[in-house]
Amino acid sequence: MPEVTAPYAPGTPCWVDLMAKDQQAALDFYRDLFGWQGEKGPEEFGGYAICTLNGKPVAGIGPAMAPEGMPEPPTVWTTYLSTDDADAALQAVTKAGGTVMFPVMDVGTTGRMLVAADPTGAVFGIWQPVDFFGAQIVNEPGAVTWNELHTGDMKAAAAFYQAVLGIVSEPMEGVENYSSINVGGRAVGGLTSVAAPGTPPHWLTYFAVDDTDSVVDALVKKGGNVLMPPFDMVAGRMAVVQDPQGAVFAVIKPVPM
Repeated sequence: MPEVTAPYAPGTPCWVDLMAKDQQAALDFYRDLFGWQGEKGPEEFGGYAICTLNGKPVAGIGPAMAPEGMPEPPTVWTTYLSTDDADAALQAVTKAGGTVMFPVMDVGTTGRMLVAADPTGAVFGIWQPVDFFGAQIVNEPGAVTWNELHTGDMKAAAAFYQAVLGIVSEPMEGVENYSSINVGGRAVGGLTSVAAPGTPPHWLTYFAVDDTDSVVDALVKKGGNVLMPPFDMVAGRMAVVQDPQGAVFAVIKPVPM
């Protein structure tokens, strides 16, 4: 089991979470789909639930809450990138042309976070760990295995994330219009162009599964939608899907390394 036991290097995707209109329905859906365990958390943290797989944290699910006078936020998965200084990251986001959506806040003693949009419009989070560094299981069925930025301007996006978090983008050999995003010389995610016209820039979360087709079938039976049916590609057999509340994510059975 690929367990993570130490904080992620700055710039590395370290956590994903979902803000859902019906939190309990989301908890039930992902429990049945991926085998997660999770329940509504303490009120002082807005009921935010830490979902676990085999007893280890893999993702968060919280209730969608709109600030007073603001529209209800969309139901989406958010990718968080690790940092060792959230305040410096916020300043770097602004300087590099990004937009701060939620400024730095303390989350109890677990860490400090902010949410921002890059200059192309993709929303992401930044996490500075204190007592909690993020996902403790990855690259395992039911856990996150890849994070991918879809953008209308790959060059601008690459420059932004390098300026803010030191992430280096490099074209991926043999794959058209695709770059890896690297931290410390290691690929930690992907960067590509938005495929469908009208699709807004976004970060896409990939969850590993042991059988893509059967997971997609189960998702449909539980009220989810299929946006891209299962297909084979260089990294494995994948599909892009939508949960019953509209959150988009990918599932993939990775090619054995």
